[in-house]
Amino acid sequence: MPIKKFKPITPGLRFRTGLDYSEISENNPEKSLLAKHKKSGGRNSKGRMTIRQRGGGHKRRYRVIDFKRDKDGIPAKVKSIEYDPNRTAFIALLVYADGAKRYIIAPKDLKPGDSVISGKGVAPDVGNSLYLNEIPLGTTIHAIEMTPGKGAVIARSAGTNGVLVGREGKYAIIKMPSGEMRKVFLECKATIGSTSNGDHFLINSGKAGRSRWLGRRPRVRGVAMNPVDHPMGGGEGRASGGHPKSRTGIFAKGQKTRNPKKKSSKLIISKRKK
Repeated sequence: MPIKKFKPITPGLRFRTGLDYSEISENNPEKSLLAKHKKSGGRNSKGRMTIRQRGGGHKRRYRVIDFKRDKDGIPAKVKSIEYDPNRTAFIALLVYADGAKRYIIAPKDLKPGDSVISGKGVAPDVGNSLYLNEIPLGTTIHAIEMTPGKGAVIARSAGTNGVLVGREGKYAIIKMPSGEMRKVFLECKATIGSTSNGDHFLINSGKAGRSRWLGRRPRVRGVAMNPVDHPMGGGEGRASGGHPKSRTGIFAKGQKTRNPKKKSSKLIISKRKK
């Protein structure tokens, strides 16, 4: 999708870049697939702030996405490609032959009028959902399950995809978007193709206010704080603050944070690129 620039008639437009949304075919969402989307503002069930720099933002409605693709053997037509404010990729509205309507993560190059299907014995075409034991090796996939029947959790954001590299026993070997090589059960499903809106990373907000519209509050640097507030705070003048750390004291560069006793570590063949 082309990236458009704006005439700098205001300071906020001078460096702003955005999408032209030429792939979007419908602006009004399907009402039967909308749900309430209550914001937490970074607070937990006790009302205490557990995540900083959250709060505010425009009111949203949640689009219920079918991550399981469990209507096997029933063909569906793509009615529209729509914008979803809750995620970076676009979504596609499917209308099944039995009349059911569902949203899915829109793959790249999927257009209104195309047909998709899921289940066993399905052709490995863009938008179709297959089991990993039926997908040809070297195929680009997205919306990958990690637990059979639980729904897609991997490669769901804009422009991401994995690659089915091989099979070994009851596992499929997948190259993740991060570069990690990982084993996943062959009974898990994945969708053919890459996710849509691959140019998302080229967007420049242009001003701080657009981040506030998205619910992101200002972030204060650690070196600008007092010693009581941050490990890198304090000092006379512009002190460097010592080694880069998080607010809780975890080193920002090089310290391993993954639990070595985690059971899923045995499924990782090679770690992600540093």
